[in-house]
Amino acid sequence: MLIFLLRRLIQACVVMAIISLISFAIQDKLGDPVQQMVGMSVSVEERNALREELGLNDSLLTQYGRFLQNALQGDLGTSYYYKEPVLDVIFDKVPATLELAFCAILLVVLIATPLGVLAAINPKHWVSRILMVITSIGLSIPIFIVAILMMYLFSIEWNLAPSFGRGQTTEVFGLWHSGLFNQDGLSHLLLPSLSLAIALMPIFTRLIRAEMMEVLQSEYIRFAWSKGLSSNRIYFIHALKNTMLPIITIGGIQAGTLVAYTILTETIFQWPGMGFLFMDAVSRVDTPLISAYLIVVGGMFVVTNTIVDLIYGLVNPTVRLASHGL
Repeated sequence: MLIFLLRRLIQACVVMAIISLISFAIQDKLGDPVQQMVGMSVSVEERNALREELGLNDSLLTQYGRFLQNALQGDLGTSYYYKEPVLDVIFDKVPATLELAFCAILLVVLIATPLGVLAAINPKHWVSRILMVITSIGLSIPIFIVAILMMYLFSIEWNLAPSFGRGQTTEVFGLWHSGLFNQDGLSHLLLPSLSLAIALMPIFTRLIRAEMMEVLQSEYIRFAWSKGLSSNRIYFIHALKNTMLPIITIGGIQAGTLVAYTILTETIFQWPGMGFLFMDAVSRVDTPLISAYLIVVGGMFVVTNTIVDLIYGLVNPTVRLASHGL
């Protein structure tokens, strides 16, 4: 386990170094930040002075060296628009995005798991066939179409839930603000989290069905039936447990992808999270904020994948993490 963690740490450092290089390299392709920071009446001399002050006239190698040195000290720069350290700006939005992602994943687990098990137990039943058709359609529909449709139906037509904003939040232990602990916050969370969940449910439902159908044909399941174990115990303990390894693999990847999905969802629902902040930073050419966002999201991917590998050992002790070479 120690060897595995050491390997993962080295890989994480390499991956983060590559991400930092890419995120810094694209800054020069996003436009002139000085033009976004000052008005049309500002003279060319003042613009050049501001560029010199920001270090934009230095060579890219010099700028990257300065950026990397500061990053190792926890300083990814200062936002051109907010005039604050970019990490402070991003971390202020992280709770909203994590809250949204958590609720979406919770809905996926609570809905996709029983649907996948049901479809695996009775694959030829008409309900299972209809479910497979629905999931096929769901895989083909882009998430922004789902979000717009949800907004139109639940907010405009039926007036059941708010269509934008985070609503009222409650301070939790003096550390962050959450909308999970009051009715107004939950009502605002309903549509964006449900939109994200609908985008992920089809793949998880079909994956659970396929894996469980394979497990149900194995010898040890037949032996469990011959011992006279109850169907619930066979389906939900013996069979479902042994389908979790590939589910965790896909789940870890999708959990990271969920951060990318939130960009569209948060923009449509005006949810004040990291995705909405990123789109705002792009429109303002706030390059330090854009670079920091890419690095933070890359770090989330690395951490998520490491956690997934560690969970392998908990679900299936026969997995030898140290021998993976990952």
